[in-house]
Amino acid sequence: MNPFLSERENKILNMLIEDYNLSVTRLSELLEVSAVTIRSDLSSMEEKGFILRTRGGALPAFHPDILASQKDHPEEKNRIAKAAANMVKEGDAIMIDDGTTTSLLMKYMMGKRNIHVVTNSTLALTYARVNPTVHLTMVGGEFKPAAESLVGPVSLTHLERYHVNYAFVGTGGFSLKTGMTTHIEESAEIIKHMERQADKTVLMADSSKYGKSGFVKILPLNSVDMIITDKDMPQSVVKEIQEAGIEVLQV
Repeated sequence: MNPFLSERENKILNMLIEDYNLSVTRLSELLEVSAVTIRSDLSSMEEKGFILRTRGGALPAFHPDILASQKDHPEEKNRIAKAAANMVKEGDAIMIDDGTTTSLLMKYMMGKRNIHVVTNSTLALTYARVNPTVHLTMVGGEFKPAAESLVGPVSLTHLERYHVNYAFVGTGGFSLKTGMTTHIEESAEIIKHMERQADKTVLMADSSKYGKSGFVKILPLNSVDMIITDKDMPQSVVKEIQEAGIEVLQV
């Protein structure tokens, strides 16, 4: 459930994800409202940046990989993001990696003042637009639609300009044996740079990521200072991670 959309708008977005060919007429039939109401909803969703209007219908504005990830463990991701945001104090500078969990951190920054955020995540812009008290710096680079991120040499050079209190990062999979891994090499380089520029690095990852291994290694797990995850993480695993000197917060 996206907090920037109404209940019906969320239903429309999910329906369009499943079938790009749904027309206004068909949407009105399925949702049992008038075509005028559907057109009004689509206009609102387009203004918010979630869809692109087409002749007689609409298309989701985000890459299918992002949309699929947003639907995966949404409650856990929101709890993790809220816990991460609670760590940030007035006057802090932070970095946020691209990802559907890390970008949610911006959602829970509402009301915080004098916070400077440096990120390569274009998803973070969705929340930054409605949070004028947070100072957002977007690094440059090559746009990767499948990750909603900016990556490459320009991004890395820009990150080196800043020093922050925290780097909040995500991962495709993690374990003590394999460390943090991903399928996108450019994303791995971004996280490595963020870790070097931060006093503390915090991994935000739901428990389903544990034991998964991607093609590209990012960092050894003991490179992070803290892991925020959900309560489904087995206690035996939590104990092993803690014994390796890494703080674990389950929410």
